[in-house]
Amino acid sequence: MVQHEKYMQRCLELAESGKGYVSPNPMVGAVVVYEGNIIGEGYHQKYGEAHAEVNAINQVINKFPDFDVLLSKSTIYVSLEPCAHYGKTPPCADLIIKNRLSKVMVGCRDPFAQVDGKGIEKLQAAGIEVITGILEKECQWLNRRFFTRVQKQRPYIILKWAQTKDGFFAPDDNSQFWITGDESRRLVHQWRGEEDAVLVGKNTAAIDNPQLNVRYGQGRAPKRVVIDRRLELSSKLNLFDQSVETLIFNEVKMDVDGKNKYIALEDFERYVPQYILFQLYLQDVQSVIIEGGAHTLNTFIEAGLWDEARIFTGCGELKSGIRAPSVAGKNTGEYSSGNDKLLILMNE
Repeated sequence: MVQHEKYMQRCLELAESGKGYVSPNPMVGAVVVYEGNIIGEGYHQKYGEAHAEVNAINQVINKFPDFDVLLSKSTIYVSLEPCAHYGKTPPCADLIIKNRLSKVMVGCRDPFAQVDGKGIEKLQAAGIEVITGILEKECQWLNRRFFTRVQKQRPYIILKWAQTKDGFFAPDDNSQFWITGDESRRLVHQWRGEEDAVLVGKNTAAIDNPQLNVRYGQGRAPKRVVIDRRLELSSKLNLFDQSVETLIFNEVKMDVDGKNKYIALEDFERYVPQYILFQLYLQDVQSVIIEGGAHTLNTFIEAGLWDEARIFTGCGELKSGIRAPSVAGKNTGEYSSGNDKLLILMNE
């Protein structure tokens, strides 16, 4: 089992390389092992392109003239159950069967209805031995965004805010006040590049005029989401610069203006977080960072709609102002970010 876990750990390392590029697909890594040695490895690199198993098997085919013999005597490790249906690419289970691999080690089953158990059944029906549950919890954790979207029909929700040492979120006079340092701001930009969307409320958009991009980090720019009930925000704000798809939730109109999409909610009095999250789900948004303001964050907290909270605490104090949100969850880590402190909580 220790050997199996070693190879599955390598699958997880490979899979992580796809973060920010494969959504709404899951991150997946695969390695081909022959007589105790890895002879091929791969991961799902970009949505719509080859899956991990394809890249790993193709690496063997391209490296070894006798690839057919080697593959027939090899085991493939894959962090998520091989697909058995035609999507953007052909079924990976069929490729494994075609190349006659002798054994398949699976990290965890795929919760997607068109795959769940079917890939394993197809492999077993072809006479291939399949063993599941290798580092299962770790494999599920890696794809917690994918599992949340499939099982709960909503995006994985990350709350993010900064608070002063004395527990304030912002001044109460609508002025700007930077709570965190450069290191924390760069980290937030890195996070944005790993998620599908970033959401703010009307007041944050009006006061801070944020770009909500990844200019201090790497990765693709996330979709931008803003809640502007009566469409009171100025069209000159950075959010509406047409640089990236922006969704504006409101009660006035449904319209498309270039990359700006206006989505009208029928009821802005009740279940607003639920309506917004379902619309994001329909837009193939697998994860969203909610960056504020305090009212917006509290709305999602009160609805119990969050999975992870990332809370920065700066060194400064405000003495008075808008109180920072309060949330209870499992403490999964406290870290330093320059002179700031970062607390990570999970919703239990």
